[in-house]
Amino acid sequence: MTSRAALHLAHGRGAEGHRLCHTQRQLDHHHLTTLLTSIRSYPQWRRRQQQQQQQASKQISYGVRGFHNYFVTHLPSSSLHPDSRSTPGPHHKLPRDASAPHTPDSSGVAPASPPNMPSRDLTVVRIPLRSAKHHFGVFSGRGSRPYNEDVNQAGTINIPAFAKRAPMSLVRSERKNSAGEATTADSPFGDPQVFYFGVFDGHGGSECAEFLRDELHGYIEEAARKFELKSSLRKRNKLLKGGTDKDKAPILVKADVHKAVKLMNDLIDEYKNTIGGYFRRFKPPLFDLNAESNASAKSKVSIESVLTYAFLRADLDFVTAQARKPDPDDPYVSDNLPLNSNEILGSSPHSVPSGQNIIGGPARFKGGSTASIALISTPTPAPFWHPNAHSTIVVAHVGDTRILLCETATGLPVPLTSDHHPSSPSEARRLTRFAESSLVTDSFGEERISGLANSRAFGDMGSKRIGVSAEPELTRMQLGPAQFSFMVLVSDGISGTLSDQEIVDLIKEARTPEEGAKKVVGYATEVSIDGDNATCLVIRLGGWERRSEGGLGSLGTKEMRDARKAEANDPRRGRR
Repeated sequence: MTSRAALHLAHGRGAEGHRLCHTQRQLDHHHLTTLLTSIRSYPQWRRRQQQQQQQASKQISYGVRGFHNYFVTHLPSSSLHPDSRSTPGPHHKLPRDASAPHTPDSSGVAPASPPNMPSRDLTVVRIPLRSAKHHFGVFSGRGSRPYNEDVNQAGTINIPAFAKRAPMSLVRSERKNSAGEATTADSPFGDPQVFYFGVFDGHGGSECAEFLRDELHGYIEEAARKFELKSSLRKRNKLLKGGTDKDKAPILVKADVHKAVKLMNDLIDEYKNTIGGYFRRFKPPLFDLNAESNASAKSKVSIESVLTYAFLRADLDFVTAQARKPDPDDPYVSDNLPLNSNEILGSSPHSVPSGQNIIGGPARFKGGSTASIALISTPTPAPFWHPNAHSTIVVAHVGDTRILLCETATGLPVPLTSDHHPSSPSEARRLTRFAESSLVTDSFGEERISGLANSRAFGDMGSKRIGVSAEPELTRMQLGPAQFSFMVLVSDGISGTLSDQEIVDLIKEARTPEEGAKKVVGYATEVSIDGDNATCLVIRLGGWERRSEGGLGSLGTKEMRDARKAEANDPRRGRR
């Protein structure tokens, strides 16, 4: 019943009607007051909603799990649906009067121009990186081993751009050259997306390698967020004077230096108190922000500092998590395992970025893993695989996995990593400087540290005190347009069997990066003697279409590869 009908009914019922009328007026007044109050409070409520949305968006952009296994790109709508034509009929043909070939004598007649095409809208799409076979390929095999302890990761990571800023003329040129083509979308920071590729080779099991595959990119994002790292593409970020022409020098960007110093010092103190030994005198060079080389810089934090912190933080969390678990080799503990198989002794003071409470399995894991990751950042929206695009690659490396570039002009491999073996002069100096010498030589003449072939690795909790560190070797490389044709990441099952030139020559013969990864793993498995796990990642770069033009193409090692393959297939090989 409406209020007006109620009033008419009330007038016809005397005193009872007057009471009903009065009650209805009170209700109308209450509703009106409530409505006015809501209208007056709406701006305040709206402001609160906007603040909450901003906080939520900030949490998403700085989210704990900002890593994605896909990249976002802008595609012309015609690649999804055909362009609508305003008029029917073929549009690729020229008018009949303009079909005659143009000659210099035909003065007064303008040369034929293509018909005007309607502008094509761009559509934002998500493309899973592992499905982009023409841009990325990965393949892994266990060889003759019962298990495959190699793992890998690929995607986009949520950190600010670290590429070197390009001149405005170059930015305009790249935008013009890439007009109408697919371009990558911006990250939550407003920068072009940063791509992340990694290969991890476990030893003694795959638990540490799987932990790095699932968590290492989260540690990098967390470190960038804690350091309050800013983008290198912002105008307010001044580069270090005298270092702008050095392609391999870290680009120092604006960040909270005091907060970064405190985080670094706290991590070093935690290493000293938890592990000791080698780490009592340990201080990474990038953690020493008072060094003379950094004295003239106003902002002393770079992506290299973030990577160093993230690697060391992840390694310490993994080692301390294993130390709190029962040791299956201890007879006093293994006979009386806790009823709850997931029970651990104590809890870690630092939580894993993904929020997982348990790192690894229920029992203590004494093995470890190597790691090699590559981050690619571009100064413009043009993707790094575009022939006209500039890009910056930063590599962080621990162990004997390997990252290579193939130079387009020469066809030669350019290694971005070096093996961290005790026999390496730089590693020998590092170990003798900080820790007592514990190097031994095995029956094959190879030096080992505490029985390990690698002097740097994640995990390996029993060898931490003598210097088996996860401090990464860092390399920065500026890539010009089509300067390199592809990048490849391999585990030691490939790099220990094939030369760098053999690896890149095999990929040159492939039609796609995926086919190249399969060819490398297949050939390495076929000619390998020990049958180690083999993993290969191939990333297309700007010079991919010209990958066979430089040097001798793929013919430089073909004769040697054919001979090795014939020897591997010789039935008499096993009787030697």
